[in-house]
Amino acid sequence: MRVLVVEDEVRTAAVLRRGLVEEGYAVDVVGDGIDAVWRATEIAYDAIVLDLMLPGIDGFEVCRRLRADHRWAPVLMLTARVDVDDRIRGLDAGADDYLPKPFSFGELTARLRALVRRGAVHRPVVLRAGAVELDPAGHRVWRGGAPVDLSAKEFALLHLLLRHPDQVLTRTYITEHVWDDAFDATSNIVDQYVRYLRRKIDLPPAPSLIETVRGVGYRLCVPLEPHSTEPHSTEPRPTGSTLPAVGGGT
Repeated sequence: MRVLVVEDEVRTAAVLRRGLVEEGYAVDVVGDGIDAVWRATEIAYDAIVLDLMLPGIDGFEVCRRLRADHRWAPVLMLTARVDVDDRIRGLDAGADDYLPKPFSFGELTARLRALVRRGAVHRPVVLRAGAVELDPAGHRVWRGGAPVDLSAKEFALLHLLLRHPDQVLTRTYITEHVWDDAFDATSNIVDQYVRYLRRKIDLPPAPSLIETVRGVGYRLCVPLEPHSTEPHSTEPRPTGSTLPAVGGGT
């Protein structure tokens, strides 16, 4: 397994490299965000250990750029900052796990093993289909680059469809995942909300993104050629080593 360690504190980086090599990993180390993006773009890593506070660009931006470039290597984010908002920002930027400093090296390797087992799964920060983009963390939607105002249920329905592109979702499945158990599944609420969505996200005369599958449900169709609009910012958008607890810096 090949791992990229992104850490600007020399001692911490050396300890991480030595420990991971002893665990059997091939390890590359870089000390700033720009180099991290270049390395992770050029090389298919099995996992990335990413410090938050870096020179150049920080770990949040590194993660966002990698996900925007469709690089799905699992990211374990490290930081001495323990603020809950920072953890939320890191996970929303595309990180898969978060470990505060100082940490046990055994816990770090256990988390890495779990991430590697999971593999490089396609997990975009912003979901897209044609001219439509949806930012789950920021609760925002765009059509052709222009913001679209959706109700909470319209947003939830679109989010569900975008998470299952080109798959037929039954009305029962949609009801169970967008509404609650107390809701009457025999009503036509799903059809009503699909109509509301179509009015807001479709760009006539192009065909509707949401296709009706008669007698079954609905499918969100992804156009063959992806929309070319630049991505929107999501800023407002017991294990083998005996090494001690690691890190206390940034």
